[in-house]
Amino acid sequence: MEPTPTPVITIGLNVNHPNFDYSMDELEQLVVANHMQSIATLVQKLDHPDAGTYFGKGKIEELADLVRSTDAETIVANDELSPSQIRNIENATKATVIDRTGLILEIFANRAHTKEAQLQVQLAKLRYQLPRLRTSASQRLDQQAAGGGLANRGAGETKLELNRRTIEHKISHVRHELKELGRSYETQSQRRKENRVKTVALVGYTNAGKSTIMNELVKRYGENEDKQVFVKDMLFATLDTSVRKLELPGNKQLLLSDTVGFVSELPHQLVEAFKSTLKEAATADLLVQVVDYSDPNQELMMETTQRTLQEIGVPNLPMITAFNKADRTGSRFPERAGENLIMSALDPASIDELVAMISTQLFSDYVQKTYLFPFQAGDLVSTFNQEFDVQQTEYQADGTKLTVSLPASAAERYQKYEIN
Repeated sequence: MEPTPTPVITIGLNVNHPNFDYSMDELEQLVVANHMQSIATLVQKLDHPDAGTYFGKGKIEELADLVRSTDAETIVANDELSPSQIRNIENATKATVIDRTGLILEIFANRAHTKEAQLQVQLAKLRYQLPRLRTSASQRLDQQAAGGGLANRGAGETKLELNRRTIEHKISHVRHELKELGRSYETQSQRRKENRVKTVALVGYTNAGKSTIMNELVKRYGENEDKQVFVKDMLFATLDTSVRKLELPGNKQLLLSDTVGFVSELPHQLVEAFKSTLKEAATADLLVQVVDYSDPNQELMMETTQRTLQEIGVPNLPMITAFNKADRTGSRFPERAGENLIMSALDPASIDELVAMISTQLFSDYVQKTYLFPFQAGDLVSTFNQEFDVQQTEYQADGTKLTVSLPASAAERYQKYEIN
């Protein structure tokens, strides 16, 4: 039995933000993803946040009363707060304050499983803590430091400097480890290019259905259908980038990656730290943007995806947009318009159409050629049958004639066997 979710109070400040209600709904989902439950919500409309307390004075008093009248010992804010705002709200309410950035960092820390993802989250958390050493981060470090109990001001400043150097040293160490892992990735990436394996990256908002689409493709075209990825109806259910090899009809092989999902106002620490996680998207031959077609905020989600891709340096790559979860809307599916597809990941016909679109985009460089291989080159006939789409085979007196669909780059290597 899972433990009871931690009760929290969610708060938000509407500074004439057109999407404020949506961002508060998303905060509620993030709270659930962190095994918390919002038992009360308090919002205020102001022209700008109070520099010291985020909310105005009267609203802070109302928040303190709300904390006293509920079981909540934690407040979750919808914005990234300054160290002084966190400290002042905590002093006024006697509750722990987590801002939006801290909440997302906690979720990522709990969900990261691979060494690379764990290092990336650690780096993001350290960068987040550095300017907050006078608040919760310094308290935790102080408890760990030997020889505590120095009470005078000078000693306190010395301890703060020690904490700062400790975090900076950890940041340097984590960056070095990530750099080493990055070298390993570059080697793998270079090997893929040499082997001319095409790559497709699923990108999009968290919980849009990327992992479900990947699992359906793995079931049908994967080397091992047991290599499916975790799926749950929750923000950030999966964080670690998964890569699976698929073989489509006609010996067309590709590598499919399921990247971490995006969210509005993704903390800049994570955008920076997860550039390496999202490198699968940056180096892909084709992107498939998965959009929750049943969500009324789908346009905002698409804007967030495009903005995040730009922030992490993903070039302007060819893209298919898969409007998923159409089965929840009453719409007809699958329906294709250009490079857009209205679909349901649980519908076989939708997967068929998506695969057809991927094949058309990904293998547009394929050409049809006819070759005549003499009998002494029989090993090439075997190679062609294993690696390419052999459409017709004829056995003739002077050798084996093959009509083949294959990449133009590969066709050039076998020009001497080509016939008209």
